[in-house]
Amino acid sequence: MKKILVIPDRENIEESLSLANEYNLGFEYNDFFSPDVLDDEQLESDIIKDYKAHELPCYTTVHGAFVDVIPFSMDKKVKEVSLLRINQSIECARKIGASAVVFHLNYNPFLNSEAYVDGFIKQNIEIWKNILNDNKYVNIFIENMFEKDYFVIQKIAEALNEYENFGVCLDWAHASLSDVEPQKWAEALGRYIKHIHINDNDLKSDLHLSLGDGKIDRFAFYDCYKKYMSEATVLIETKSIENQKKSLEQLKTDGALDD
Repeated sequence: MKKILVIPDRENIEESLSLANEYNLGFEYNDFFSPDVLDDEQLESDIIKDYKAHELPCYTTVHGAFVDVIPFSMDKKVKEVSLLRINQSIECARKIGASAVVFHLNYNPFLNSEAYVDGFIKQNIEIWKNILNDNKYVNIFIENMFEKDYFVIQKIAEALNEYENFGVCLDWAHASLSDVEPQKWAEALGRYIKHIHINDNDLKSDLHLSLGDGKIDRFAFYDCYKKYMSEATVLIETKSIENQKKSLEQLKTDGALDD
């Protein structure tokens, strides 16, 4: 795989750094999507200072704010705060030196009228065009979460593909919970995918288990990675260092680390 990342544990940063050095990993910071952090300049500064006191991996990303972030809202106040959270996340990435920020679209699959779907696509294209234009120094990746199939993300990606700093983050575990098998997500979105999230689950709930501890067909993922998205970076999206190690060993056992 091109580059594998893990979520660093700030409270046990030396252990996270040791794991990163052993496997040549990058980091995806999960510290900056919390509203409590984004609203506390001192706390945000302290977190960044704590990380930057160490020799960090060369390639890092940030998971952006997503809780109640609805920049396409009809409510001007909700829209305003949502755009604020997005810009705060991007600014955190700049401060810590990350190469990319991952955002959810927060699409509601239960509002499936033609008017909602068309409006959602059109509004998101305009919103993200502005964000991409204003932040050309950082990559912006949009991640599937609630979507039942790839249609909405595909349409948005088609319109945003002209931007070099745009990409899709395919969450394989989320796709495994959708109405469409994840292989079809990979095939449909492969040309846009620059980043991937992997973990395991029971095919019912988003459990963020270590690889091999659930029911997801990881060999199907390996095949699709080679075929459709071999240039994408890959985050092992499980928080505990123990589960990260277990997932890395599973990848090693499967012969997938060097693919």
